[in-house]
Amino acid sequence: MALVGGHPVLDFANTVAWRTDPRRRVARVEGVEEWIRWAGRVGLFTAGEATTLPRPEGLGGNERDDPSRASCDLTGLETFRSALWEVLDALTDRGPLPAGPWETLRRSFVTARQEAVLPPELPLRWQVRVNGFEDLVHALALQAGELLAGPLVQRIRRCEGPGCGWFFLDRSRSGTRRWCSSGDCGNRDRARRHYHRTRP
Repeated sequence: MALVGGHPVLDFANTVAWRTDPRRRVARVEGVEEWIRWAGRVGLFTAGEATTLPRPEGLGGNERDDPSRASCDLTGLETFRSALWEVLDALTDRGPLPAGPWETLRRSFVTARQEAVLPPELPLRWQVRVNGFEDLVHALALQAGELLAGPLVQRIRRCEGPGCGWFFLDRSRSGTRRWCSSGDCGNRDRARRHYHRTRP
Protein backbone atom coordinates (compact mmCIF):
# COMPACT_ATOMS: atom_id res chain seq x y z
CA MET A 1 0.00 0.00 0.00
CA ALA A 2 1.08 3.58 -0.65
CA LEU A 3 2.69 5.58 2.14
CA VAL A 4 1.52 9.15 1.61
CA GLY A 5 1.27 10.41 5.19
CA GLY A 6 4.84 11.61 5.55
CA HIS A 7 4.95 10.23 9.11
CA PRO A 8 4.51 6.67 10.49
CA VAL A 9 1.60 7.72 12.69
CA LEU A 10 -0.30 9.21 9.75
CA ASP A 11 0.52 6.19 7.60
CA PHE A 12 -0.92 4.07 10.42
CA ALA A 13 -4.13 6.11 10.33
CA ASN A 14 -4.18 5.55 6.57
CA THR A 15 -4.19 1.76 6.77
CA VAL A 16 -7.91 1.87 5.95
CA ALA A 17 -8.73 3.08 2.44
CA TRP A 18 -11.86 5.16 1.77
CA ARG A 19 -12.17 5.66 5.51
CA THR A 20 -15.06 8.11 5.31
CA ASP A 21 -17.06 6.19 2.67
CA PRO A 22 -18.72 3.11 4.27
CA ARG A 23 -19.56 1.65 0.85
CA ARG A 24 -15.93 1.49 -0.30
CA ARG A 25 -14.10 1.30 3.02
CA VAL A 26 -11.47 -1.45 3.12
CA ALA A 27 -8.64 -2.38 5.50
CA ARG A 28 -5.24 -2.40 3.79
CA VAL A 29 -3.42 -4.20 6.62
CA GLU A 30 -4.96 -7.17 8.44
CA GLY A 31 -3.61 -9.88 10.73
CA VAL A 32 -0.53 -10.05 12.91
CA GLU A 33 1.94 -10.94 10.15
CA GLU A 34 0.78 -8.12 7.87
CA TRP A 35 1.04 -5.64 10.71
CA ILE A 36 4.55 -6.76 11.57
CA ARG A 37 5.62 -6.38 7.93
CA TRP A 38 3.98 -2.96 7.84
CA ALA A 39 5.78 -1.89 11.03
CA GLY A 40 9.09 -2.90 9.48
CA ARG A 41 8.30 -1.01 6.30
CA VAL A 42 7.60 2.29 8.09
CA GLY A 43 10.54 1.87 10.48
CA LEU A 44 8.69 1.22 13.73
CA PHE A 45 10.38 -2.18 14.00
CA THR A 46 13.83 -2.95 12.63
CA ALA A 47 14.21 -5.80 10.15
CA GLY A 48 15.75 -7.91 12.92
CA GLU A 49 12.93 -7.18 15.36
CA ALA A 50 10.30 -7.98 12.73
CA THR A 51 11.98 -11.31 11.99
CA THR A 52 12.52 -12.48 15.57
CA LEU A 53 9.46 -10.92 17.20
CA PRO A 54 7.48 -13.44 19.27
CA ARG A 55 4.04 -13.80 17.73
CA PRO A 56 1.00 -13.73 20.03
CA GLU A 57 -0.29 -16.87 18.31
CA GLY A 58 2.53 -18.98 19.68
CA LEU A 59 4.79 -21.40 17.86
CA GLY A 60 2.38 -22.30 15.11
CA GLY A 61 2.78 -19.03 13.21
CA ASN A 62 -0.95 -18.62 12.69
CA GLU A 63 -3.50 -16.56 14.60
CA ARG A 64 -5.77 -19.60 14.73
CA ASP A 65 -3.36 -21.28 17.17
CA ASP A 66 -4.30 -18.73 19.86
CA PRO A 67 -7.18 -16.65 18.47
CA SER A 68 -8.04 -14.98 21.78
CA ARG A 69 -4.54 -13.55 22.29
CA ALA A 70 -4.16 -12.45 18.67
CA SER A 71 -7.65 -10.95 18.69
CA CYS A 72 -6.88 -9.00 21.88
CA ASP A 73 -3.68 -7.53 20.45
CA LEU A 74 -5.34 -6.60 17.16
CA THR A 75 -8.32 -5.07 18.97
CA GLY A 76 -5.96 -2.86 20.98
CA LEU A 77 -4.32 -1.69 17.77
CA GLU A 78 -7.66 -0.95 16.12
CA THR A 79 -8.95 0.87 19.21
CA PHE A 80 -5.88 3.11 19.18
CA ARG A 81 -6.37 3.76 15.44
CA SER A 82 -10.05 4.65 15.86
CA ALA A 83 -9.23 7.11 18.64
CA LEU A 84 -6.45 8.60 16.53
CA TRP A 85 -8.86 9.11 13.62
CA GLU A 86 -11.28 11.07 15.77
CA VAL A 87 -8.58 13.25 17.27
CA LEU A 88 -7.02 13.96 13.86
CA ASP A 89 -10.45 14.66 12.36
CA ALA A 90 -11.10 17.19 15.12
CA LEU A 91 -7.67 18.72 14.53
CA THR A 92 -8.18 19.12 10.78
CA ASP A 93 -11.74 20.39 11.30
CA ARG A 94 -10.42 22.87 13.88
CA GLY A 95 -12.90 21.57 16.42
CA PRO A 96 -12.63 20.53 20.07
CA LEU A 97 -10.91 17.26 20.81
CA PRO A 98 -13.45 14.49 21.55
CA ALA A 99 -13.19 13.49 25.21
CA GLY A 100 -13.43 9.71 24.88
CA PRO A 101 -10.94 9.23 22.02
CA TRP A 102 -8.56 11.72 23.60
CA GLU A 103 -8.63 9.79 26.86
CA THR A 104 -7.86 6.59 24.93
CA LEU A 105 -4.82 8.26 23.35
CA ARG A 106 -3.75 9.81 26.66
CA ARG A 107 -3.76 6.45 28.40
CA SER A 108 -1.78 4.97 25.51
CA PHE A 109 0.80 7.76 25.78
CA VAL A 110 1.22 7.17 29.52
CA THR A 111 1.50 3.39 29.16
CA ALA A 112 3.99 3.72 26.31
CA ARG A 113 6.23 5.97 28.42
CA GLN A 114 6.06 3.51 31.28
CA GLU A 115 7.15 0.70 28.98
CA ALA A 116 9.83 2.76 27.18
CA VAL A 117 13.52 3.29 27.85
CA LEU A 118 15.62 6.41 27.53
CA PRO A 119 19.02 5.44 26.09
CA PRO A 120 22.06 7.56 27.02
CA GLU A 121 22.20 9.18 23.59
CA LEU A 122 21.68 12.70 22.32
CA PRO A 123 19.26 13.95 21.25
CA LEU A 124 17.25 12.29 24.00
CA ARG A 125 14.42 10.14 22.72
CA TRP A 126 12.16 7.60 24.37
CA GLN A 127 12.33 4.19 22.71
CA VAL A 128 10.14 1.11 22.97
CA ARG A 129 11.60 -2.18 24.13
CA VAL A 130 10.22 -4.45 21.43
CA ASN A 131 9.43 -7.77 23.08
CA GLY A 132 6.19 -8.69 21.34
CA PHE A 133 3.53 -7.66 18.86
CA GLU A 134 1.67 -5.67 21.52
CA ASP A 135 4.61 -3.25 21.60
CA LEU A 136 3.51 -1.92 18.21
CA VAL A 137 0.85 0.18 19.95
CA HIS A 138 3.49 1.50 22.36
CA ALA A 139 5.79 2.46 19.47
CA LEU A 140 2.93 4.21 17.70
CA ALA A 141 1.85 5.98 20.88
CA LEU A 142 5.33 7.36 21.49
CA GLN A 143 5.54 8.71 17.96
CA ALA A 144 1.99 10.05 18.08
CA GLY A 145 2.79 11.93 21.27
CA GLU A 146 5.87 13.47 19.67
CA LEU A 147 3.92 14.42 16.53
CA LEU A 148 1.02 16.02 18.39
CA ALA A 149 3.38 17.87 20.75
CA GLY A 150 5.68 19.26 18.07
CA PRO A 151 5.55 21.91 15.34
CA LEU A 152 4.51 19.41 12.66
CA VAL A 153 1.04 19.19 14.22
CA GLN A 154 0.26 22.45 12.41
CA ARG A 155 0.96 20.77 9.07
CA ILE A 156 -1.39 17.81 9.45
CA ARG A 157 -4.06 17.83 6.76
CA ARG A 158 -6.88 15.52 5.67
CA CYS A 159 -7.37 14.72 2.01
CA GLU A 160 -10.21 16.67 0.41
CA GLY A 161 -11.07 13.77 -1.92
CA PRO A 162 -14.67 12.64 -1.27
CA GLY A 163 -14.62 9.52 0.89
CA CYS A 164 -10.84 9.35 1.19
CA GLY A 165 -10.15 10.55 4.73
CA TRP A 166 -6.39 9.99 4.56
CA PHE A 167 -4.06 12.26 6.52
CA PHE A 168 -0.73 13.73 5.47
CA LEU A 169 1.89 16.28 6.43
CA ASP A 170 1.64 19.31 4.18
CA ARG A 171 5.27 20.21 3.56
CA SER A 172 4.50 22.45 0.60
CA ARG A 173 5.94 25.94 0.77
CA SER A 174 2.50 27.53 0.44
CA GLY A 175 0.86 25.15 2.91
CA THR A 176 -2.05 24.57 0.53
CA ARG A 177 -1.75 20.88 -0.37
CA ARG A 178 -5.25 19.45 -0.72
CA TRP A 179 -4.95 15.76 -1.58
CA CYS A 180 -3.22 12.67 -0.27
CA SER A 181 -1.92 12.18 -3.83
CA SER A 182 -2.14 14.54 -6.76
CA GLY A 183 -2.16 11.54 -9.09
CA ASP A 184 -4.96 9.79 -7.22
CA CYS A 185 -7.54 11.90 -5.40
CA GLY A 186 -6.21 14.99 -7.17
CA ASN A 187 -6.82 13.50 -10.61
CA ARG A 188 -10.31 12.37 -9.61
CA ASP A 189 -11.14 15.86 -8.40
CA ARG A 190 -9.88 17.45 -11.61
CA ALA A 191 -11.83 14.95 -13.71
CA ARG A 192 -14.96 15.61 -11.68
CA ARG A 193 -14.64 19.38 -12.08
CA HIS A 194 -13.97 19.00 -15.82
CA TYR A 195 -17.08 16.87 -16.18
CA HIS A 196 -19.26 19.46 -14.45
CA ARG A 197 -17.78 22.27 -16.55
CA THR A 198 -18.33 20.52 -19.89
CA ARG A 199 -21.63 18.68 -19.39
CA PRO A 200 -24.47 20.21 -21.44
